[in-house]
Amino acid sequence: MAHVNVSSRQQWSERLSPAHWLLFVVLFAVFLTVAVASALLTLRWRAWLPGAEGEQSLIGGVTSAVYTALSHII
Repeated sequence: MAHVNVSSRQQWSERLSPAHWLLFVVLFAVFLTVAVASALLTLRWRAWLPGAEGEQSLIGGVTSAVYTALSHII
């Protein structure tokens, strides 16, 4: 998966409505819960979340997964 640079994320976020931000927050919370729970259980959670495979940090992986999921939904 190609890494999304910061400028494209900013352009993408500038045209979002409050409903899109709500969806982002809900997906982020769900994916973060899955990632933290599986990390505590020492499971390989990055393979479960779309787009998180190449990220090194937990928050970066969750954010990438949310952007990937939103690109499929919207």
